[in-house]
Amino acid sequence: MSIRSIIQRATCALAALFVLGMAAPAKAAGPYVDIWDALPTWQQQDGWLDTAYWLKVNFNDICGDTFCEGEYPNLEALSYRCSVDSASGTVGECVFIFAASQETVSPSDGRIIAEPRNWQCATPLAPGTTAAELAQALSNTNPLFTPLPRTGKTIYDSLTDHCLY
Repeated sequence: MSIRSIIQRATCALAALFVLGMAAPAKAAGPYVDIWDALPTWQQQDGWLDTAYWLKVNFNDICGDTFCEGEYPNLEALSYRCSVDSASGTVGECVFIFAASQETVSPSDGRIIAEPRNWQCATPLAPGTTAAELAQALSNTNPLFTPLPRTGKTIYDSLTDHCLY
């Protein structure tokens, strides 16, 4: 291998590293992180992914009889996100995010007319709730109806009390 080809390969490798470094997402400045990042073990992180999955399943199970009969029948649970103060481990806020639409067909030209809508439903958390405490409480196959730590309320309560209706 010639010196020229070694230099070319090294230059290409450095250029690739530079491009990859430029494409890497920047860490947010501030004390808050996503709850997944605040949970210290892979088991807790994996459990949180299960909680997010079961929240969507629980919502889909009740949607047709409750929220999905109204003005926006195509309602989807998109995600459940929580922020956590990385220094103290306390939850800042959790929201259940939904998107919906209502579509009609224009009789004159056959166009589909879509009316989209979205919601961010805040979870009623007790002050000082920790990420570990919340993750543990919701670690089951029915987190939508599980009482939240020190409140007696559920995530479902927050949907019916003031968000999706």
